[in-house]
Amino acid sequence: MHLDKRLPQTLVDLHIHVGGAVAPHVLFSIAHDQGFKLPVKNYWDFVDLITAKSDKVKSLDDYLKIMHQWTERIQSSPAAIERSVYEIICKEYRSSNVDQIELRFNPMKRNLGGERDLDHIIHAALRGMDRAVLEYGVKACLLFCLAREFDYETNNIILEKAIKYAPRGVLGIDLAGPESHNLELSLKDVPRYEKLFQRARDAGLKTTLHTGETSHTGAAGVIAALKYLKPDRIGHGIQAAYSEEALKMLADSGVVLEICPTSNLYTHAVKDLAELKFVLDKFKAWKIPFTINTDGPYLLDTNMAEETMLLLDNNILTPKEIMNCFEVSRKASFI
Repeated sequence: MHLDKRLPQTLVDLHIHVGGAVAPHVLFSIAHDQGFKLPVKNYWDFVDLITAKSDKVKSLDDYLKIMHQWTERIQSSPAAIERSVYEIICKEYRSSNVDQIELRFNPMKRNLGGERDLDHIIHAALRGMDRAVLEYGVKACLLFCLAREFDYETNNIILEKAIKYAPRGVLGIDLAGPESHNLELSLKDVPRYEKLFQRARDAGLKTTLHTGETSHTGAAGVIAALKYLKPDRIGHGIQAAYSEEALKMLADSGVVLEICPTSNLYTHAVKDLAELKFVLDKFKAWKIPFTINTDGPYLLDTNMAEETMLLLDNNILTPKEIMNCFEVSRKASFI
């Protein structure tokens, strides 16, 4: 595939969720293979069910609901997760020349509440990744997501699995899930992950987390994460643009932001392209390194090439700045 001449000819995606990245026709096939009872019979109704159409997604919570109700459940078997991981890596290379990719998912959300064996789920995901890497010659790794809605012990089990499978290609952890709508509760909640993040670092794993994505915690979530969790990267973090304290802490720390333009527009984390430009202009002014990512390409009907063209065509970033973003991606990658 030949990309626009203004773009790098190979791209990197550091922030992409398995739950939002599998093509609808593949999920439809997996669902039928497993005898999964769907609420719709027609394929096109199924596509509408599992994509973030603007008329039904009013917030981040609506966006996450699609993944939790449907895509993650359909992927909840060893065969399903193996095919899902394989298909994502192959498709991202074919659609956008993505030759380096970090796929993230929560294995505990693929075991049907304990009905499936967690190690079988993980081994299957690794088989899918290994096959794609062998066939397409790309670089790939997995990140395991801890969940804000899980208790400490459940998240600790996920961390232990990440450490166990690090030699096979699980290279980091993420902290995902909606931050509480109650700012005080959200900030009190951050320190309970401090020990988990320290254990991950001690084991040689890299760390990232979702925060500062919406105005619910705003920049305070970013500040708390930098103070207690000391991550290598932060997913989204866009609310930091509205706080000089957060901007200074990010600039001083060197923490890299994982920006997902279409995702932030669809979930109304930013109201429009003008606000997205304002946010990125702030990060550029403070020399805060950031990357461009898809988040959930099929859930959002996008791909890596389209993400970059969105920023170029709307004069949000220049070709040189796009090039710099992908240089940052390769340096900040956990691979």
